[in-house]
Amino acid sequence: MLLLIGSFLGFMVIGVPVAIAMFVASGLYLLVYGIAPDIIIAQRMIAGVESFPLLAVPFFILAGNLMNIAGVTGRIYAFAVALVGWMKGGLAQVNIIGSVIFSGMSGTALADAAGIGTIEIKAMRDHGYPVEAAVGVTAASATLGPIFPPSLPFVIYGMMANVSIGALFMAGIVPGVVMTLLMMITVAIMAYRKGWGSDAPFEVRKLFAASLEIVVVLAVPLSIWLLTLTGLSLNLSVGVALLALIAVDWYFDFSAVMALMTPVILIGGMTMGWFTPTEAAVAAVIWSLFLGLVRYRSMTFRGLAKASFDTIETTASVLFIVTAASVFAWLLTVSQAAQLLSDAILAVTDNPWMFLLLVNILVLIVGCFLDTIAAITIIVPILLPIALRLGIDPVHFGLIITLNLMIGLLHPPLGMVLFVLSRVAKLSVERTTIAILPWLIPLFVALFVITFVPAVTLWLPTQMGLIR
Repeated sequence: MLLLIGSFLGFMVIGVPVAIAMFVASGLYLLVYGIAPDIIIAQRMIAGVESFPLLAVPFFILAGNLMNIAGVTGRIYAFAVALVGWMKGGLAQVNIIGSVIFSGMSGTALADAAGIGTIEIKAMRDHGYPVEAAVGVTAASATLGPIFPPSLPFVIYGMMANVSIGALFMAGIVPGVVMTLLMMITVAIMAYRKGWGSDAPFEVRKLFAASLEIVVVLAVPLSIWLLTLTGLSLNLSVGVALLALIAVDWYFDFSAVMALMTPVILIGGMTMGWFTPTEAAVAAVIWSLFLGLVRYRSMTFRGLAKASFDTIETTASVLFIVTAASVFAWLLTVSQAAQLLSDAILAVTDNPWMFLLLVNILVLIVGCFLDTIAAITIIVPILLPIALRLGIDPVHFGLIITLNLMIGLLHPPLGMVLFVLSRVAKLSVERTTIAILPWLIPLFVALFVITFVPAVTLWLPTQMGLIR
């Protein structure tokens, strides 16, 4: 155990990338102790990615990239300005609402930060906000990406924990709403203390138009339900509702109705059993292509090629981490390291609430040093069996792990959102870190609520019959 974990940490300290550090540490362990043939590394790497749920990873990444090049992020931003830009601290509120909407398409915190976050930081700076305030609220709102469905960390966790990914997606909705409200309250308090005003005039016409877009989107599932009551088949009802939506959108030329429909289509399709969460990722790509090529006509073939190559690059890095982590996690089990760590934790406490408190502390620290995907693949095989022994629901546990790791993305030394925003805002890492610190308060409050009030997470998937 000392060789395996010690060499991994040693490589990390000298700056070796996480995936390579895990891969080399695993190879050294097998070379020194000879517990299995060298070919086992290749076999475990293949087994780590030979999974149907992992097909969702490249498709969700591609959907997010397509939304960016199709100009959907700009439409979402304009919609959010019309909806909440008139409030005090308006653009900070816009930042949060925009991230909520974009999270229903991207599934990752980095996509949020690098995509719509770039637009939001520039707008806030142009309106006179301190750059630290723009960076702080953008970082905090980016954590919403993997909490609202769809979510790449949920896909990886569901695969590792053998838990329904659909249940995880539904479980993230109420916690995401809680986080959104806490962040908006934080903005209101900061606006009052710092004297921030509104950033867009209060115009009944624009607010009505934005509200009408929400009504139109919500009317789609309602109209499907009403049509089925008249005796139409479900498939025909959906077809009629979508055709009516397209016609209304084309006639009124709404700013963001079709973009707002993305999470509705994904969640509705999974709820009605049309497609699995993995197939939902393909549906997200098809919808993104429809928006970019047909509805908005803003997508060029050059942009499409760029999005495809960016997806290949990102997918390769994510799946390489998964393969290396699968070997490392297997060796943690074979070397009895996982069992020793499990026994050590249970020796400290067998109280589920105290265990969750310890998990929060541990995963917050781990999240500062490890990539989210690598952290999930290493932590879950160790901690989930303990959670199950203590009667903790694995879906609830997945939300806790994911939110902790999202907070870790905002911290040095390896917080990726921290580095992305530092580059976007042209701030030093130190100044970016200080700018983010006040926004940890609503995130920690949300973490406390989600950890110790399981109903916040489990109520919706239980009502939908996804868990018992």
